[in-house]
Amino acid sequence: MLVVHHLNNSRSQRVLWLLEELELPYEIKPYQRDAVTMMAPAELRAIHPLGKSPVLTDGDTVVAESGAIVDYVVSRYGNGRLIPPEGTPERLAYTYWLHYAEGSAMPPLLMKLVFGVIPERTPFLVRPIAKGIADAALKSFIDPQLRLHINYWEAELGKHAWFAGDAFTAADIQMSFPVEAAASRAVVKGLHKLEAFLETIHARPAYRRALEKGGPYAYAE
Repeated sequence: MLVVHHLNNSRSQRVLWLLEELELPYEIKPYQRDAVTMMAPAELRAIHPLGKSPVLTDGDTVVAESGAIVDYVVSRYGNGRLIPPEGTPERLAYTYWLHYAEGSAMPPLLMKLVFGVIPERTPFLVRPIAKGIADAALKSFIDPQLRLHINYWEAELGKHAWFAGDAFTAADIQMSFPVEAAASRAVVKGLHKLEAFLETIHARPAYRRALEKGGPYAYAE
């Protein structure tokens, strides 16, 4: 039995969505973030040494990292679903977006989050200095990089219906988290292709079922 070690408000929500799209049986082992630090609980380290989510267990097999989990599930249980045929341009695009989502898309989003909270978590007397440094980093590097990526997504979705072509694939599930995270920071507002992408995926029955089973997920709002 597939078991998703699921952390609330995290990347593991898209693993539930993938399994719902494929209509595979699975169990959810839920974990809650620390209310103060927002970090995953130590219990996750019993499953994987890094103690992060998502983690998928399949009997004695333990798979971590979203892209690796998607690849494992689709390859082992997909029966050709949610993946373009081998040797096609769409398959190459699929592989690209599967890795791009975490390798390139998420770092500027994470940096924006971290630099955004640095001032408020800095001692009061040095807070103005910390804010100045954080604001400078955001303005000179992080925000321009984020805008570069988001405009790239918008342009790519202008070429075809989905990230890897005209058919919905697991690459779109993998890309959902970066797009949702960007939307939560209001940086995709007015970008019609990305807004339509979010509206479309949020309306999918499998996505809605995953929300019902996974619990509250702020990025779907």
